[in-house]
Amino acid sequence: MNLSHLGAPMGPMIRVLGGFANRMYRLDTDQGSFAIKELNVVDRRWTYRVEDVFRFERAAFAAGIPMPEPISASHYTLVHRWVEGEKVPEAPVSAAYAFEVGEILARIHALDVAWTNVSIEDPTSQDWSELAARATATGQPWADELASQVETFLAIAHFVDTCERPGPVVLTHRDIQPWNLLAREGRPVVLDWELSGVLDLSSELGSTALSLAKGPGLEDIKPPIFRSVLAGYVAGGGVLPPPGPSWFVFMIGGWLGHARWNILRCLAGVESSTGPGLTLSHESVRNGVRGLPDMFGRLGELEALLL
Repeated sequence: MNLSHLGAPMGPMIRVLGGFANRMYRLDTDQGSFAIKELNVVDRRWTYRVEDVFRFERAAFAAGIPMPEPISASHYTLVHRWVEGEKVPEAPVSAAYAFEVGEILARIHALDVAWTNVSIEDPTSQDWSELAARATATGQPWADELASQVETFLAIAHFVDTCERPGPVVLTHRDIQPWNLLAREGRPVVLDWELSGVLDLSSELGSTALSLAKGPGLEDIKPPIFRSVLAGYVAGGGVLPPPGPSWFVFMIGGWLGHARWNILRCLAGVESSTGPGLTLSHESVRNGVRGLPDMFGRLGELEALLL
């Protein structure tokens, strides 16, 4: 990495553990502290539109969206000014925090930013039987659980491919989850904009509201917190789309793709130089194999949150 534009280092870069897809470091220089993200370029799940995303980030920061200042970007490295704050646990947030996140979403959706990439999603992978067989043959610790859920995973893939998205489509962050948020003096700071792009509005709202209203599973969903996100969105000038399963299809599809990506990394059995380590990939697979069937089975309960 050429980081000379950040000033003279005060010491070595320090690895910050916990990234699900990329690797993060902190660098302190005579010009301040910076978050250096080394992007995974070995087996990236999507095409990263660096120019579009960086332009979007700069516009959001200029508009006062609470986020780290974007400094520079390339296909290999992202640099933001370091922001101190508390990690947001995977647990229901406060109603005030949820409301403000909803307002922030409305402000993001109101930005007038040119976007050159309108992505066309590939059909969802249907190779779950083959993956389960490979997992069994290679002795993966979660192989039996995956094999027992193959039909469910095929049903989830069919749902993701066929669910109707009513629109409108918005340019947005696409990944506002607890692990992409900080709390600074109790208020939200939005991190990790690499997945930014166009998305059906209902999917963005459903994914964000549900992630802030629940814990790691689905046993502790707080409907008032879910609705606080939507109330904040309306207060910020947004208009809610009609209820339906499309509110949750992006979240389910994203988790499905993330689980499959980590399955492939585990099957390769090689500790890659970029992206998550094998231990974290195994953890992500276990969470997906156990959590996705539960979420899919409760789709009707989730839709009831919208009533």
